[in-house]
Formats: sequence, structure tokens, C-alpha cells
Amino acid sequence: MDRNGMRESLLPGLIDPSPQKKTKNVPKSRRFRRCKSAPLAEYAPLEANRIGSVQRSESIIHPSFVKVAIFLTVYLGVGTICFYLVRHQIEGVKTNGILDAVYFCIVTMTTLGYGDLVPDSTLAKLLACAFVFTGMALIGLILSKAADYLVEKQEILLIKALHVRQKFGQTDVLKEVETNSLRYKCITVFILLLVLMISGTIFLATVEKLDLVDAFYCVCSTITTLGYGDKSFSTEAGRVFAVFWILTSTICLAQFFLYIAELNTQHKQRALVNFVLTRAMTNVDLEAADLDDDGVVGAAEFVIYKLKEMGKINQEDIRLVMEEFDALDVDQSGALSVSDLTLAQSSPP
Repeated sequence: MDRNGMRESLLPGLIDPSPQKKTKNVPKSRRFRRCKSAPLAEYAPLEANRIGSVQRSESIIHPSFVKVAIFLTVYLGVGTICFYLVRHQIEGVKTNGILDAVYFCIVTMTTLGYGDLVPDSTLAKLLACAFVFTGMALIGLILSKAADYLVEKQEILLIKALHVRQKFGQTDVLKEVETNSLRYKCITVFILLLVLMISGTIFLATVEKLDLVDAFYCVCSTITTLGYGDKSFSTEAGRVFAVFWILTSTICLAQFFLYIAELNTQHKQRALVNFVLTRAMTNVDLEAADLDDDGVVGAAEFVIYKLKEMGKINQEDIRLVMEEFDALDVDQSGALSVSDLTLAQSSPP
């Protein structure tokens, strides 16, 4: 196969190169195993390392809660000090100076804007403008990722609870998470959202003395950050509760709609994959999959063609991978070996 085109060796070592004796009435099958030239120290079975790899990937993907706590503490700390110092330039229903400052920070960060506390001077308005943008960035970049991490932790507990009567081992749980992760995330967040809405409604009805309809109305306008302002938290106890509840409920609702959107995208992607894998191959498909124009389609060419149809890779991805392959294939043999890797690592960049 031409070196400048796509090679059969794009998937080196996956297909067993050893000759197989043909046997009549026996279905033809392929054997997959590790490339003989691959270093033994770097090889480990997938099942044996599944749990470890998941744990390592979590530590890379998810943010540190210490970092999240530091950013949130700094934001609320600086915001509380600033808004406390200009408390006389903020008009509205007031309770305690420090508590009102923290409450105003939370309402500003979540873009809720009840209107029960409003800046009434140039300095206070400029501070509010600065803190609303930094607060939105904090929620979008840090707190939502931390919430996603917490949901994933609860997701495993939910899977175990749903399959409590079945013999579900750790490997089975991880497989179920990998297959239906978004669905379980939606269920988990939806349950948490219901708990937050019920607790908020009960609290507003008992502490803020609102009737059930007004309490539920206030909860809905709060978690959607609508904030009409006709109903809000006006007591000290109410604002202490609101500091924690508003932040949690608004992020929870945002995560829920995010998972719904991702679930819809995943459903469309799976439908496309199913269509690609089930439709019959035509001569046109065969010609398109024949990357080296030799009249036959090898396993590597077939895999690449199907992945391109599924939208998982594109021609640019293939070009970049081939460039890396060319750089590692020092002896220009069209296949990688330990000697190629050694020479590539020892050669100057």
C-alpha cells in the first residue's frame, strides 16, 4: 500500500498475522491480540484495569473540591466585604448587614435578581456589574463541573439500588454506567431537583408564611432565575436558608437541562451508528472505503470508513494520526516496532 495513502497497518497488531489453516464448514473468524512487538511492561488486560482506569480518568477530568471551595470562598468573601461596605447604598428589605451582603452575592451570582435588594449608587451598581459576570463564570466553569462530579458519584449508588435484586458486581456497574450514564444522571438530578423544590416550598410556607401556591410559585421563579421579586426571602432565617438553597437548586436545574440536551444528542448519535452498521454495503461504499485503490478493502480501511460515516472521525483526524505514524516509523517499513519507538525517542526533535 502506498506510504502517502492510508495503510493496512493503521491497526497494527490487532489482527493476528499468523497463517490460519482453512477448514471446511467452519465459519471464518478473526483473532485479536496484542502486537508481538509491543513492550510487555505496558500491556495489561482491559478488564483487569477497567476500575483503575476509571478512577485515574476521574482524577484528571473532575476538578479538585479544594480548588472549588477556594474560588467560591474568595468570591463570597470579597463580595460580602464589598457589599457590606456599601450597604447604605443598597435599597430594599434588610435584615442583618453581613447576611444581606452574602445573600446579595448569591442572588447576583445566580442572576436571580429578586429586586428586594437593589444598588442605589454608582459605586454599588458598578460592583454589581463586576460580580454578576465573575459569578456567572464561576458557576459555568467550576461549580457546574463539581456538581457533575457529585452526580456521577450518586449515579453509581442509583444503579446499585435499581439492580439490588440482581448480582451486580463492580465490573457490571461500570459497564452499565458506560452504557447508560446520561440516563442515570438525568434520573439522579431529577430526584435531587424534586427534593430541593419540595424542601423549598415547605420552608417558604412555614418560615416565610406564604401559602402553598405562593411558596411553590416562589420556588419555580427562583430555580429558573426568573425572579419576579413579588415573592422572596425577607427574614433572617429565610436568607440563611436561601444562601445555600438558591445556589444548589439553580445549578441543579441547569445540570438537568444540560443532561437532557446531551441525552438527546446521544440518542441521535446512536441512531446514526445503528443506521450505519445495519445498512447494506454497496459498490459505491466499497469504492469509497478502498483508500489505497487496490481493488480490495482491508479491515483497517473498513473500520476507518465506518467511523467516518458515524461522524466519529474526519479526514483531518486521519491525516494527523498518519503524520504521527510517519514520524514514529523511522525505518520506513510501514509497521511500528520497539526499535522504531526507541529510535524516535532518541532522535532530536
